[in-house]
This record gives sequence, structure tokens and C-alpha cells, in this order.
Amino acid sequence: MSEANLKQRLENLLQLILTEREQAKGLDMASLQESAEEKQRLLQSIGSGIDDQSDPEVQQLANQVREENRRNAYLFYLTLGWVREQMTFFGQRTAPTSYGSSAAQISEQRGGRLLSGRI
Repeated sequence: MSEANLKQRLENLLQLILTEREQAKGLDMASLQESAEEKQRLLQSIGSGIDDQSDPEVQQLANQVREENRRNAYLFYLTLGWVREQMTFFGQRTAPTSYGSSAAQISEQRGGRLLSGRI
């Protein structure tokens, strides 16, 4: 693959990664899925065309692509943790633990008020 062609593909990939971040922030899941598929195709077409012998400008662009992709991965990782935390909060039981006649705890299997639809 020629250096100019590789550089153009890396520039396209960088722009796609930046677009992907904006789509994620805007919760545009349909466009995000399309971007992820396009990103996968671009990554496959680039392959391992970058080595130590490549043009310094291409190497710099590849490093920038790597860093922006890591930023997106970190954004997705933190967002997933936040969603899990919220699901745990909303899934908590609504009634406090109660005790039976023998002073043992009675475990109720009711779900959280927001996920069960009960208030």
C-alpha cells in the first residue's frame, strides 16, 4: 500500500473515530453502529501497513488514531460502569428487611420500584 493511500485511510479513520465519539455522546445508536462497522472495514483495509520504516507523518497520524481510539474506549468503559451502577440502584428492594416471629430475617423477592413498575 502506498504511503499516500495509507495516510488517506488513517485520516479517514481519525475522522470516523471523532465522529463516533460525538455519536456516543449524543446517544445516536444507529449511526454509532454504522460507524463501528465502517471503522472495522477501515482497520482491516489498513492491516499492519505501518512499520518503523514508514514516513514520520504517517507514524504520527497512526499514534493520534491510537490515542483517540483509546479515549473512545475509556468513554465507553466509564459509561458502561455508570449504567451498571444505575441499574443496581434502580433494582434495589423498596421494602426494608423485615423479621419473622423467630427473629430471623425474612427475605422478600420484590424488585426495585422503578424496574418493577410499582411505586
